[in-house]
Amino acid sequence: QVRLVESGGGSVQAGGSLRLSCVASGDTAKSVCMGWFRQAPGKGREGVAAICTDGGRTYYDDAVKGRFTITQDTAKNMLYLQMNNLKPDDTAMYYCADTHLPVGGLSAAAILTALIVPSAYWGQGTQVTVSS
Repeated sequence: QVRLVESGGGSVQAGGSLRLSCVASGDTAKSVCMGWFRQAPGKGREGVAAICTDGGRTYYDDAVKGRFTITQDTAKNMLYLQMNNLKPDDTAMYYCADTHLPVGGLSAAAILTALIVPSAYWGQGTQVTVSS
């Protein structure tokens, strides 16, 4: 079992920045990839960014590429998401996720999808609201 707790959400104006944090505890040694996904009201879950144990490679959804940066401090079991140049379309609940599924050879899209399937571990989420 893995427990994930997010923090750092809030309300900002378009063009602003936020940094989300996630602290992991439990069976983190089995983690293959950790990342973030979001869900806006009335919409499905959307994988945003992931970082994997294969050399710390990172993967991003096209909608956030160049604006969001995912980093990890494995010594502290911390995961971060730096979000810059935020847009109103980024408004959503953001969740930290941890997948133990093997992802070797998968595309970036498939890896991001691995974060949102029920077999992944999820936190409770932190709300991000971007006003125009």
